[in-house]
Amino acid sequence: MKRYVVIGLGNFGASVAEALSANGAEVIAVDMDGDAVDRNAVFVAKAAVGNGTDLATLERLGVRGVDGAVISTGDDITASILTSMALRDLRVSQVYVKVNSRDHARVMERIGVTEIVFPERESAISLGKRMCGKAVLNHVRLATGFSIQEMAVPEIWQGFSLRELKLRQKYEITVVALHDILRDTIAATPDPDTQLKDSDTLMVAGSDEMLARVAALR
Repeated sequence: MKRYVVIGLGNFGASVAEALSANGAEVIAVDMDGDAVDRNAVFVAKAAVGNGTDLATLERLGVRGVDGAVISTGDDITASILTSMALRDLRVSQVYVKVNSRDHARVMERIGVTEIVFPERESAISLGKRMCGKAVLNHVRLATGFSIQEMAVPEIWQGFSLRELKLRQKYEITVVALHDILRDTIAATPDPDTQLKDSDTLMVAGSDEMLARVAALR
């Protein structure tokens, strides 16, 4: 079983922790806010109040040698740097950092983290594409004739739930995640009774033929 640590349980960090857990990973969640820890304890293997910049705290929580880490400590660049250094000392090689500004991103790039995530910018770009009528936002080929793509919710699907739409039966596609762009939250296991909105995007998997067909819907 893969093991990960998520440091910072705001909307982004909490969503990542929930998604990792839903996909079978063992997650250690750390935040200075006890209420945030309590809210997310149900989703993860271990949730603790603590300072993610403190090497001793992370060591005590069993972070040494985990498969990867996500740092989501807001716009505190110093905290991001110190946490990254602590994780490096604990031999965590895969470190993903949420940033809130270009300066924050530039600093983390210099440190050499695995990946920088700028959700506000990425969400804004996705929304701009959708407003310009681009249905498919991302497309990843998984195998010959089979892909996964992020797409805007077609207007004819808006206001309906996944259960009502019966996409697997009608189009032979599977919705693997639902992204609420305005709230910047991702449901890795979407509630089939949640009504789709124009501010949502869908991650769908299926044959290239069927994905192209649903991408053409309006």
